[in-house]
Amino acid sequence: MDSPIVAQLFRQLFRHPACQSRRNLAALSSCLQHGRRMQQHQHQHRQQRRSMATRPTVRGAKSPAQANDSNWQQRTELFSADKTEEYKTYPMVTANDLRGRRERPRQVKMLMRDFIEDSLYNPHYGYFSKQVVIFSPGEPFNFNSLPDEPAFHAQLGRRYTEFEDALDAKAHDDTRQLWHTPTELFRPYYGEAIARYLMSNYIMSTYPYHDLIIYEMGAGRGTLMLNILDYIREVEPSVYDRTKYKIIEISPSLAALQNAQLASSAASRGHADKVEIINRSIFDWEARVPSPCFFLAMEVFDNFAHDSLRYDLRTEEPLQGTVLVDELGDFYEFYEPALDPVAARYLRVRHAATGGRYPAPYAASRALRWLKARLPFAPNLSDPEYIPTRLMQFFDILERHFPAHRLLTSDFHRLPDAIRGLNSPVVQTRFQRRMVPVSTPLVHQGYFDILFPTDFRIMEAVYGAITGKLTRVMSHESFMRSWAFVEDTQTRSGENPLLSWYANASVMVTV
Repeated sequence: MDSPIVAQLFRQLFRHPACQSRRNLAALSSCLQHGRRMQQHQHQHRQQRRSMATRPTVRGAKSPAQANDSNWQQRTELFSADKTEEYKTYPMVTANDLRGRRERPRQVKMLMRDFIEDSLYNPHYGYFSKQVVIFSPGEPFNFNSLPDEPAFHAQLGRRYTEFEDALDAKAHDDTRQLWHTPTELFRPYYGEAIARYLMSNYIMSTYPYHDLIIYEMGAGRGTLMLNILDYIREVEPSVYDRTKYKIIEISPSLAALQNAQLASSAASRGHADKVEIINRSIFDWEARVPSPCFFLAMEVFDNFAHDSLRYDLRTEEPLQGTVLVDELGDFYEFYEPALDPVAARYLRVRHAATGGRYPAPYAASRALRWLKARLPFAPNLSDPEYIPTRLMQFFDILERHFPAHRLLTSDFHRLPDAIRGLNSPVVQTRFQRRMVPVSTPLVHQGYFDILFPTDFRIMEAVYGAITGKLTRVMSHESFMRSWAFVEDTQTRSGENPLLSWYANASVMVTV
């Protein structure tokens, strides 16, 4: 699907209050179908600008005097607006500068990582602050009674429908952003596997000289916390007596949900004196924690903001991406050869940590690049590479404030439907209970999930270079076979969704 069309459709939907009626949502659905048909026609005629400075990505509506709810114009790269003068005059802002703003910014520019961070985490309009609903299947699945894995798929689909029907009965929402986590799907078995890993490593290393201190970042509904504490309380009461569980949660709504989960039953209320929920970004952390602790980051790294780089195909010089937001709220990408200190440091650390062995978004052969440059309409910049600068800063936090930590993290090493580029994200929103992927990260802030794959080989090297700690990377299946009672999630056919569902995920642990 052509992303400028889709992005503009959704921005028209979210911009005007009148467009939130079901009638206009139905009209939007037909427009999406029209956009799909237009893609095939426009793809044949699209060409890439050779300008090194700017590449407009998402086009906007008509001027305010001409625009209305039903009459707006789609633009393409064939007729791109020149925003060079605006780029010279617009102020540079950061995601931190925008935290206090209740409206999406206009007439500003910012680095790509700040645009992504603002889109996902702004307290007033960010995706995780306002849009996300986490699916809960209700009672745990009885996997042993299911005939096979397709039966699990069918039962999960029914529970998904029932869950969303109940939400719609209270307030209908065609743009509800509903997603699930392995903790919820495989409750309590997934959490129990994590608990076994934590208890075993705690007992073998610091027990009884130190308490079992667990930090979890991005805890969702708080289900993993409850499953871990339930298991430790039941299996090792002496360890439970010395357990402290601290959740670091950036989203106020999710922090409130975690507190509600903690008070939802007598069993969970029994954990209240063990738990502290800290409603703060990990990047605002200031206290030093010298005690040994475990740090859980389960499916967190995929939503860390990245910078975008393109490379001069002749010199291999990197250029850093900046996003310009004009007076209409439309987006344009500019690339400059001057890297900011964070991106420049990441490139230095990566090069040193990996010995210079990492992929690039252009052909290694200079001769091949020279030949491609002679083709009609050939670009002089490479495809974008998305570098995890925010992840590097997270490792800095661990090294500086949690020097005795042991990290346990799981995330996706591969994602389907990613946009064009190296280490590129999946950008998608949900409309009328269907996922709608687009092909650019420059989308209406707060209504699209932007999630990146993790290159575990490079991440492991960078983590080791910054923290000085040794690690081990394994597949999700290998970790679960080591620490889960896999017979609990096995169907009668012998298939096991806990092992097969996350084949594109890996786990890294500090050893």
